[in-house]
Amino acid sequence: MAWRLLLNKTHGPNSSLAKTLALAISPQPSVRPLLNPNPLKQFLTSPFSTSFLVTKTPKKFKKKRTKKVSPRTQLVQSEPNRISHFEHIVERDAFLRFVTKSKDFLSKQPEHVLRLDDAGKLHRELGFPRGRKVSRFIEKYPLLFQTYRHTDGKMWFGFTELMEDLLEEERAIADSMEVDRVNIVRKLLMMSANKRIPLSKIYHCRSLFGIPEDFRDRVVKYPNYFRIIVEGDGKRVLELLNWDPLLAVSALEREFIVDEDKVKRAFKFPVKHGKDLDLDEDDTRKLNFLNTLPLVSPYSDGSRLDIWTLEAEKYRVGVLHEFLSLTLEKRASIHHVVEFKEEFSLNKHTYRMLLKQPRTFYLAGTEMNWVVFLKDAYDENGVLIKKDPQVVFNEKLYKIAQMLELEPGFGIEKR
Repeated sequence: MAWRLLLNKTHGPNSSLAKTLALAISPQPSVRPLLNPNPLKQFLTSPFSTSFLVTKTPKKFKKKRTKKVSPRTQLVQSEPNRISHFEHIVERDAFLRFVTKSKDFLSKQPEHVLRLDDAGKLHRELGFPRGRKVSRFIEKYPLLFQTYRHTDGKMWFGFTELMEDLLEEERAIADSMEVDRVNIVRKLLMMSANKRIPLSKIYHCRSLFGIPEDFRDRVVKYPNYFRIIVEGDGKRVLELLNWDPLLAVSALEREFIVDEDKVKRAFKFPVKHGKDLDLDEDDTRKLNFLNTLPLVSPYSDGSRLDIWTLEAEKYRVGVLHEFLSLTLEKRASIHHVVEFKEEFSLNKHTYRMLLKQPRTFYLAGTEMNWVVFLKDAYDENGVLIKKDPQVVFNEKLYKIAQMLELEPGFGIEKR
């Protein structure tokens, strides 16, 4: 009632202004609400008097929402069909992504160094999650990477001496394997539809085949095999000049000579027939062989085949088998396969097509980010049967990356 005190103090209780305001503010008798003779009854029956009750379901009794299945997280293989050593290889690559990507990126920088402030912004190029501190990843691999303060007062990020020695060893491997890498590029061009592949695509997948960083400069040394064409939009394309019939033999065709039954069992293209045939297992297998054989050579022109025919599917399966055979570790990710989609006449059903051939291919990872393995290239423990020198080097690099101190006797070849 502060207004009453104010009026009494200023104008007095009997002033006309105080009387007027008091009369205006006070409720009139005609609109004064009736008193409830039973206030307890009104409290119990009022719909607005339940504020003291618990009206929300406690969190522990709420039904948990199930996460929606997404191709980004949905695993390709169900638990009974998972092959642990293939899945482990995919996990290892993800764990060491910072090592592999930082090695490639820093190798192209002047003096193999990068300012730490700039490195923190290159999460894609260096292979660490966005929003994380790059310094934490550098500290994980003290034998390979180091930071130091430059004369300009800024912190810089670069290779250790051990890593520089490893890079020299890798360059020596690239020089010794140059002829083999040239033949791989020739075979890729022979499989392509127009015997042409953009240089950018080969460069993007160079680590898959062991192709060195400077391969674009090396191809000019082989004018009998290659020619670089600059298209109207400025794209540089590598073109095959000479066809070599000795190279146009797939790994399956070579294996067919050694073990015919093994190749026959490699793929399965079942014959669609009615249920009333009542065939036993042996007869069904023989009938399916009619569809499976003969296979279509991956070095034939698949662009001329009708995309929905059996021959076209045989061609696509054969191309991917040969493509994986040319890789160092006999495996490739979806990004590598999609890179050559146009050149190898692949379609959007490649993922489903590979799943239909579990005898030869194994798909690991998730439905959106899968990796396909050539199963016969690995033993029962998930170890490559034939290892390229570059694969041996990579395994050594991965082992050093997981050390905090170099083990005694772990030598580094200096050239």
